[in-house]
This record gives sequence, structure tokens and C-alpha cells, in this order.
Amino acid sequence: MSERKGRFVSHPDDAVAVVEGHAGADYYALMTEATRQLAIERGLLLQSDIDAVIAALEAPRPEWGAMIVARAWRDDAYRARLLADGSAAAAELGFRIKEAQLVVVENTPTLHNLIVCTLCSCYPRSLLGQPPWWYISKSYRARAVREPRKVLAELGLVIAADVELRVHDSNADMRYLVLPMPPAGSEALDEAELAAFVTRDAMVGAALAGSDAKMPFGRPVPPG
Repeated sequence: MSERKGRFVSHPDDAVAVVEGHAGADYYALMTEATRQLAIERGLLLQSDIDAVIAALEAPRPEWGAMIVARAWRDDAYRARLLADGSAAAAELGFRIKEAQLVVVENTPTLHNLIVCTLCSCYPRSLLGQPPWWYISKSYRARAVREPRKVLAELGLVIAADVELRVHDSNADMRYLVLPMPPAGSEALDEAELAAFVTRDAMVGAALAGSDAKMPFGRPVPPG
């Protein structure tokens, strides 16, 4: 997978190119701002109302998911509850999953899970925050299902041939979270120390957990 001006583009071997673009984005940004100003001028909204909604959207962050993963690594009973009912287990730690049912899938030495949303950008926002730019890119959404090993290999994560690779397609009813394998040598660490090894990318299957884990998608979009 190559990059062009900070956007994923289709692989050169693809029969049909997947083109990233934001044609018309300026128009919609202008209309959004005009609508905001009009609503405030007519007393339909207060700026404080808008600020409160934005703050609520921005409050969730990957560290919340990392806390759940770390607890599952240290508590087998909690891990079993998490795999049985992700939403209920998240609620035990004070995290309410608002969008849909949270389904947690576990990585093992013989199984690796990868998350995608082929339709749009379904993602556990109420737990991990806003999705990264690569997750909603057309190329990732198209290729992750068709050739997941190749996509991951191009981004530095090689899945051995004898390891099963499952791709889970998020939808309106389900949001997925990957429970990665704990890093080697972490047996003596407490939950807070373990959580520091859990990246956002590891929780969608795009990286491994651990101090040596690569974060292929963790970079911000370059300008241009």
C-alpha cells in the first residue's frame, strides 16, 4: 500500500483503482459553519451547547480501551466476561458503550484478528475516541477484506502463514475490539504498566502490543 499526499491509495496491482479524495469538502465545511452561525443567531443553539457536545465526543480515548485490555490480561474471570459480553464488561470499569454491542475478539498464537468497516467508519468511538484517518480510508476498507495479510505486511506487521487471520467487518449493530496477546516478559507488571503497552492500533489488529510493537497507522496525516 502506497501513500500519496498523506492519503492511502490503491495498490498498483488492483484492477480497479481506489481513489481517495475530498471533492466538495470546502463547500460542506462552509455550509456547516453557516448553519451553526444561523442557529446561534436565531437562539436555537448556544455556543456552549456545541462546545459540550464536542467535548463529549473528544473525551473517549485509546487509553480507556487499554485499561480494559490490561484488566483482561491480569484477571481471567474478567477476561471471560469481556469475551462473552464486551459492553457489560466495559461497564464494569465505568465505560458505557453507546453505539452498539461491543464484541471482543481475542488474538492467540494461532489466530490474529483484524477490524475494518467496509461500509463506512463504524468504530467504538465511545471507548476509543474518533477513528484514525487510515481506518476510514477507501483503500484500507477495500483491501483489508480482500488481502489482509498483504496490507498488514506492507505496513510492517507480518502474520505467519500458519496463523489464521480473521477479518471482522463492523456494522451498525456491532463494534469490535481486539484483545491482543500480552507482550513477552510482562508477567510481573501491574495493570497500569501493562496498559502503557496497548496501542490503539493493537486494539484493531493493525499492530502488536508491547514495547517493540510497530504502529504503522499511528502517524498523523502529513500535510499536502
